[in-house]
Amino acid sequence: MLSRLVTGLDRARHRSVVVSMTGQGAVGPLLTSAGIELHTLDMRRGMADPRGLTRLTRILRRVRPGILQTWLYHADFLGVLAQLWGPPFALFWNIRCTESIGADRVRRLLSWCSTRPDGVIVNSLAGQRFHEQIGYRPRRWEHIPNGCDASLFRFDGTARVNLRRKLGIPDGAVAIGLPARFHPMKDHANFLAAAARLAAVRPEVVFLLIGSGVDRSNRALTEMTEAHGLVDHVRLLGECDDMVSVYSALDIATLSSAFGEGWPNVLGEAMLCHVPCVATDCGDAAEILGPTGMVVPRRDPEALEAAWQALISMGPGARRSIGAEARNRIVCSYDLRAIVSRYDALYSEFFEERCLHQGPAQRRFGRSAGTVLPRRSVRS
Repeated sequence: MLSRLVTGLDRARHRSVVVSMTGQGAVGPLLTSAGIELHTLDMRRGMADPRGLTRLTRILRRVRPGILQTWLYHADFLGVLAQLWGPPFALFWNIRCTESIGADRVRRLLSWCSTRPDGVIVNSLAGQRFHEQIGYRPRRWEHIPNGCDASLFRFDGTARVNLRRKLGIPDGAVAIGLPARFHPMKDHANFLAAAARLAAVRPEVVFLLIGSGVDRSNRALTEMTEAHGLVDHVRLLGECDDMVSVYSALDIATLSSAFGEGWPNVLGEAMLCHVPCVATDCGDAAEILGPTGMVVPRRDPEALEAAWQALISMGPGARRSIGAEARNRIVCSYDLRAIVSRYDALYSEFFEERCLHQGPAQRRFGRSAGTVLPRRSVRS
C-alpha cells in the first residue's frame, strides 16, 4: 500500500521520499523505477542500532520534510526518537494491523508515547479498537483503509483456462485458494483441517496455496498436507508475480487468519477479479466483504468447511453473480484512486492549518518540503 500511495500521489502537490529501516526489499526497485527517492538505513532485524537513527536524522535534515509518516511499530518508535533529535516536522504514525506476535514491548512503549504524533492513521477499524484497548491515546485518529487498483485486478478468462490446465485442474472442479505467506497469523493449519473435511465429501475439490514459504521446500506445510491426506488435492504455488491469473483460476478465495489482520489486500484483489470470498472474522474482513462474502469464526475448521459447502452448493452461475457484486463493492468503496485522494486531503489539510498558525519565515518549509515515509521494510 505504501508503494501504491507514493506512486499515486500528485507529485506536483506532494513530494514523497521513502526511507526503509532495513534494505530495499522487493518493492524498492519498483519505487526507484517510478522515480521515487528511496533511502535505506540498513538496520539488521531484531537488533537495536543507534546508527539507524543517525542516518535517518541526517536524511531529515537534508530533506526538511513537512511530515514524517511512519509505517509499522518499529518505524513509529524511530519517528518519535527522530522528532527529539531531528529538524521540526509533523509526525503521523500508520497502524496496519491488530494484535501481532512478539511486539508487546514496543507496543507498550508506543502506547506511552501515543500523544506525541500529530495523528495516527489506521487502515482498519478493528486496528483502532485494539490499540485503544491497549492504551493508545493519540490527538487524532484517521481511518483510511487500503485501496485496490480496479484497472489492474480484473477477471481474465484466458488466464483462468491456462493456469487451471497447467495445474491439472479439471473444468468441473472447484478451486479454493488461500493467498497468504506461511506465518502463524495466516493459520494454514485451520485451512488444511477444513480442506480435509471438504475433500472427504467432495473429492473433486482442489486447493491452491500461494505465498512466501508456501512450496514443497516447506517441510512443516508438506507434512500437514500429507497428514490430512490432501497430497492429491493441494497445489503449492509459492510466491507468484501474476496474481490476476491466480485469482481468475479460483472459484472461491479464502483468508483463514487467526489474528493480526488489518485490511487484508488479498480480499479486495480477489473480489475485483469476481471471486466470492470466505474469511475468518479477523481485522476488517467483515467490513470489506459485506453481503458479498461469508465470515466465519477464527480457528473453526468446521465453520470454514460449511461456508465452502454453501458457496459450492450455489453453483457456478450464482457464484459468478456474487463475484460481480463483490467487484462492484470494492470499486465503490475501496478504489485506489479514492484512497490516495484521502491521504492527499489529510496532508493538504495539515499544511493549510499549519500555514494559518505560522509566520512567513516558517512557511518556507511548508508543502514543498515533502513527505518522508519510513517503515520497517518496503516489502508489502
